[in-house]
Amino acid sequence: MNSNEQPFIFTPAVVLLPFLFILSIWLVYWSEIRFGFRFNDYGVYPRSFKGLRGVIFSPFIHGSMRHLWNNTVPLFLLSAAVIYFYRSQRWTIFIVGFFGSGIITWLIGREANHIGASGFIYVLMSFIFFKGVITRYYRFIALSLIIMFIYGGMLWYLFPIEPHISWEGHLGGFITGFLLAVFLPVVYTKETYEWEKEEFDPEDDPFMRHFDENGNFIETLPDEVEEESITQPRIRVNYIYVKKAKTFEEE
Repeated sequence: MNSNEQPFIFTPAVVLLPFLFILSIWLVYWSEIRFGFRFNDYGVYPRSFKGLRGVIFSPFIHGSMRHLWNNTVPLFLLSAAVIYFYRSQRWTIFIVGFFGSGIITWLIGREANHIGASGFIYVLMSFIFFKGVITRYYRFIALSLIIMFIYGGMLWYLFPIEPHISWEGHLGGFITGFLLAVFLPVVYTKETYEWEKEEFDPEDDPFMRHFDENGNFIETLPDEVEEESITQPRIRVNYIYVKKAKTFEEE
């Protein structure tokens, strides 16, 4: 892998940034319960100038404890994964994903207040999956498969299967993550080995020449034997047998 920076370094930000974001949404929900506030009107209300404020505020607002808890775990894990694997691009992913998902929801959503951080979660899930496929680097591909295995069931919620769920917010986040994966430059490029290059010729490769047409390994090639015989003089050793006289010991 070629990169200008050392990749995959664990820093406190990997845990700290997701923790602070989750802490903030829990504090908002706690303040609603504790002081009787209702922030649902600050959600994304499509095609309304006033509803644009929800692009900023809606990810921090949740309608119930179940809604909040269902978003907490994936939000922490996916945010940490983006910070760890895409450290130099994390702020671009977070900022563009945060606003992009909200704006698409504002454009395509039903006339209702769309709240919750699930749209941003779909940004992260979509970006991680498609970026791993695009880069074709084995660590990112493995991460993509893990994400699909754990959160693959979330794809159903891109469609209007439940009336109280903002599938438009999910779809907006999914589209935003896909676009980020396509247009963000690849920071970590896959290392290209000699045998992967187009100009690679197995007959010119010193190692591949040790295999015959049937795939059998030949330890010493004929030309190597001839070369050794030419460069190294042959040493002849003569052995002379000398008969040793018998000796007897007295008891």
